[in-house]
Amino acid sequence: MPEGDAAELDLLRRTVRGFIDRHLAPLEAEVDAADDVPDEVMHRLKQEAMKLGLWAYNMPKELGGLGLTLREQVAIGEEIGRTSMPLSNAFGRMLGSLRFASASQRDWLVGPLMRAETTIAYALTEPDAGSDLNALRTRARKVEGGWIVNGAKQFISHADTADHIVVLCVSDTEAKLTRRLTTLIVPKGARGLTITRRFRKAGWKGYHLAAFALEDCFVPDDNVLGEPGRGFETMMATVNADRLMVATRCIGIAQACQDLALPWVRERRTFGRPMADHQAIQFAIADNDVEITAARLLAERCAALGDAGDPEFRIFASRTKLYASEMAGRVTDRVMQVFGGAGYMADLPIERYWRDARGFRIGEGTSEMQRIQIARHVIG
Repeated sequence: MPEGDAAELDLLRRTVRGFIDRHLAPLEAEVDAADDVPDEVMHRLKQEAMKLGLWAYNMPKELGGLGLTLREQVAIGEEIGRTSMPLSNAFGRMLGSLRFASASQRDWLVGPLMRAETTIAYALTEPDAGSDLNALRTRARKVEGGWIVNGAKQFISHADTADHIVVLCVSDTEAKLTRRLTTLIVPKGARGLTITRRFRKAGWKGYHLAAFALEDCFVPDDNVLGEPGRGFETMMATVNADRLMVATRCIGIAQACQDLALPWVRERRTFGRPMADHQAIQFAIADNDVEITAARLLAERCAALGDAGDPEFRIFASRTKLYASEMAGRVTDRVMQVFGGAGYMADLPIERYWRDARGFRIGEGTSEMQRIQIARHVIG
């Protein structure tokens, strides 16, 4: 990496880290305990992020974003991993599928999102269909001027509070998968849209996951994101970048835990010696270091392939997401063990990192789905 590029990435990292330390870290324990972020607090945080030019950091320039490379987004993503899931919303990472927005949608949908005036959710998962797109049951039937939608979605991030929900629907049951789906933008308060519940979770406290139902919900033609029948393409166009970003969050979680462990083992004494002198502790710290470094190298390589438009980006995204999410689970568990009872208590953020890391082995494609993709690629 050229020296100038390295310096710019370092500045970017320090800017994000400084924002987290000043504005987010003081709120993490309170938000985790309350399992919510007050609207006025999130509004203030978004405004602060916009002042620093960090809002919607993944958006291209043509949509009003910064046009950052994936390498730069990886640097930001790792630092964001140090804070909690709900507070990371202050950075406004947007749906990559907004790139398919029409001219009119860029006005009424994308513009307000980029100004942090509105919010959006993306709904794929259904009660009987997780990663299996062939099992989707939400149907969109074409009528004059729009579509009638029936179905249900669950585990959808912020569906209960979003101003718009992007819903993946089956619009042609007879077509092959790549022509079967259509992506529709359902506005908050649409007739036939009902939020059925908000889920309680092991981790990600304060980050809403909700379920909703659609019953004869009318969606106008102007609310088709992309083209009718091309919903699969709209979704898949950004899935690899999304998996990479999940991986970077996991690296950030793991590094934050390692950073907490190092002063602890240097200063705390057990059996008359510093913990750092015990081989068992040394092995745990060494294993953490190797795994974090390996995950970071995978992420950097994946980002370079993505920036270059290399087709290997797809499989590297699966490799990186699989390894980093599994790695974060192992590292947070080791660090909790190093801290003993103190690590299991909520006085330290370790137990929150431990709880939060678990969810990333499921979201954005489970570890099993990544293994299937990788195996098919390797076996050919």
